[in-house]
Amino acid sequence: MINVEHLVKAFGPKLAVNDVSFSVERGEVLGFLGPNGAGKSTTMRMITGYYPPTSGWITVGGHDMVENPIAAKRLIGYLPENAPGYADMTVHGFLNFCAELRGLQGDARKRAVHRAVELCFLENVLYQSIDTLSKGYKHRTCLAQSLIHDPEVLILDEPTDGLDPNQKHEVRGLIKRLGENKVVIFSTHILEEVEAACSRVIIIDRGRIVASGTPAELKARSPEGKLDEVFRAITLPDTVKHETHHEVRA
Repeated sequence: MINVEHLVKAFGPKLAVNDVSFSVERGEVLGFLGPNGAGKSTTMRMITGYYPPTSGWITVGGHDMVENPIAAKRLIGYLPENAPGYADMTVHGFLNFCAELRGLQGDARKRAVHRAVELCFLENVLYQSIDTLSKGYKHRTCLAQSLIHDPEVLILDEPTDGLDPNQKHEVRGLIKRLGENKVVIFSTHILEEVEAACSRVIIIDRGRIVASGTPAELKARSPEGKLDEVFRAITLPDTVKHETHHEVRA
């Protein structure tokens, strides 16, 4: 469903993404992990067509993102980092607007908005303006817009950012359910989310993939079966890696 081949993104002399390749099929939830500045958000922005790649190829549902971006983007729902919204709109007005942008009209639009509101638990704030919402509700509103057209592919950048523990639990469960018949890629810094929701994990560091596998496979690389030990050992700066390399088996 998604194929990424030899993806490179340069900003001047800096290589933010350096020869990244992977694929994701329907029914998979791929967790995209890495420290700050590792290249996660840049990769996701290229997959969605927001950034053009410096080199490499991206196809979504068989459509080349550079050569045929409209067809590829129709298949995608995207929740960007620090998700934006129109502050003076109500939640209901914003979701109606997003549904119209996706070409939904009449009863189809009403059903789409109702479904997104239910999925993201927005009933209590439906007619509040976005600027009056808590950070968690703002983020859930923007998650709802990514689901409004029932996309085949979901790209979610930090989908639980700003949510309280109960909301995080709800969203993790939602991601896992959606991943049963969609393609889901989401980035996170929270390792417990990987174990709760992901069927596969990629760890990226300084623009390159440094590990890939199921959560169980990655945990098996730690003597104590801890994902955080694996993550730290392979993403620490080179200057301190020699102090901790004994923690994780090769």
